[in-house]
Amino acid sequence: MTSDIASRAPEKAGARQWLGLATLLLPVALMTADLGVLWLATPYLAADLRPSSAELLWTTDIYGFLTAGTLVIMGTLGDRMGRRKLLMAGSTGFIAASLIAAYAPSPEVLIAARALLGIAGAAVLPSTLSLISHMFTDPRQRATAVAMWVTALSVGLAVGPVVGGVMLASWWWGSVFLMGVPIMLLALGTARALLPEYRDPAPGRMDLASVALFLLAVLPVVYAIKSLASGASTWEPAVAFVAGAVCTVAFVRRQNRLARPLLDLRLFHDRAFTGALLTLLLGMTALNGVEYLVPQYLQAVAGQSPLEAGLWLLPGAAGLIVGSQFTPVLARRIRPAYVLAGGLLLSLTGYAAIALSEGVLTASLGLTVIMFGVAPISVLGTVLAVGAAPEEKAGAAAATGQTAYDLGLALGIAVTGTLAVAVYRGEIPDEAPASAKDTMGAAIAAAERLPDGAALLAAAKDAFTTGLQTAATMSAALALVTAVLAATLLRHIPAIGAAAPVETGTESETGTESETGTESETGTESETAAGEPVTAALRP
Repeated sequence: MTSDIASRAPEKAGARQWLGLATLLLPVALMTADLGVLWLATPYLAADLRPSSAELLWTTDIYGFLTAGTLVIMGTLGDRMGRRKLLMAGSTGFIAASLIAAYAPSPEVLIAARALLGIAGAAVLPSTLSLISHMFTDPRQRATAVAMWVTALSVGLAVGPVVGGVMLASWWWGSVFLMGVPIMLLALGTARALLPEYRDPAPGRMDLASVALFLLAVLPVVYAIKSLASGASTWEPAVAFVAGAVCTVAFVRRQNRLARPLLDLRLFHDRAFTGALLTLLLGMTALNGVEYLVPQYLQAVAGQSPLEAGLWLLPGAAGLIVGSQFTPVLARRIRPAYVLAGGLLLSLTGYAAIALSEGVLTASLGLTVIMFGVAPISVLGTVLAVGAAPEEKAGAAAATGQTAYDLGLALGIAVTGTLAVAVYRGEIPDEAPASAKDTMGAAIAAAERLPDGAALLAAAKDAFTTGLQTAATMSAALALVTAVLAATLLRHIPAIGAAAPVETGTESETGTESETGTESETGTESETAAGEPVTAALRP
């Protein structure tokens, strides 16, 4: 039966709600785990399907782009059809797409399956957070539940490559997609028994044109970047850039005209909101490009098996999880801007280690430091965005923050990965076979067919290492810029729980005060119900 959270008084959650939370956290972790599930499988995928370098990059990052591009529309769809129904529909779609990806016969089919996985993931994520808001009406219990939701995102991002390595030790590359099937089957099997239904009594209009314009603004630019790296003619990237720019202008103009836009651009008038979004976007971009390349380096260059590479990635996973747990403690005593900037400055040592030296130990330790330093962004980014927005825009701010997070992860692979490919191609000797210049996997295959293949293999390994080091240098520069932006744009926000501005929006950019100083659970829109607990997750 559908019910409205606004009509209920806070009450303590029981065993059913906590069991329901447990079944929700598994799909949440799976959503971010699926971003990195292919990293260790890339060499085997490349050897089997023989994708081009551009196809290989699209295979990895199309998931993140479509998740980011459809998050908001899926939230609106859940308002209309019910969050539990959307969760079940997304889980069903995820199972089907996972099976297609696992047995994909060509790069094109795999890219299409990854795109479907991204759309299905976008249906699952907002449903889980909204259902948590509905299940836990007691403020303290809700804060605990949402904090666990945030942690699940970090855990999934950290352990995805590790689990992939364990599976690749015994099965083929497609098996990494099958790990999500039992998790989604569990969600489907328990949803009706453990999860309530909830839909917004006054849902907003679903603006499909805005979603299309958003994707058409982002994807052509990404295509242009990839085309430049693959050596395409100069007119193709230029046309794609122009198309992206035109769609960006059209998207902005449409948002300014709509009464209920997909993205409320007025939120960006607040420097705290803008700072939080930029920190999420740029920080995740800096991280994910290197995190995407290190697993490939461990296998293709250092000669590690998938299981060995997965074990070397475990310290990085631990770094992200430990950093995520320390962040709330620090943010209650130190201004969030300094927690974010300090973590990013610490991550510079990890980027520098990878950029300046080689070896398995250096790659593992460098990635561990990076993951620990970037952890505050995943915990605080969306929280600060929601805290900077007016109460009635909390849900929109939370959705925008999650979009920036996922878009940053996808851009990390698109931009940094493309740079690494370009460097790799430039470092391969001209006399090498054309296929060897496309991917490291193709170079290994070509070396096996040549009598003097050892020389080609050594050159390919050196070229890949140079590409990784260049990418780490770029990521370090991006992390430094992000640290400066965070310290500059967010420095006025006090430690969470130390003063009112972050908790209740007491101060806006114009210096006016909010008329309400208490939490509201009676908003007329589901966005209030979905957004408020995100900020509450870090309150004492």
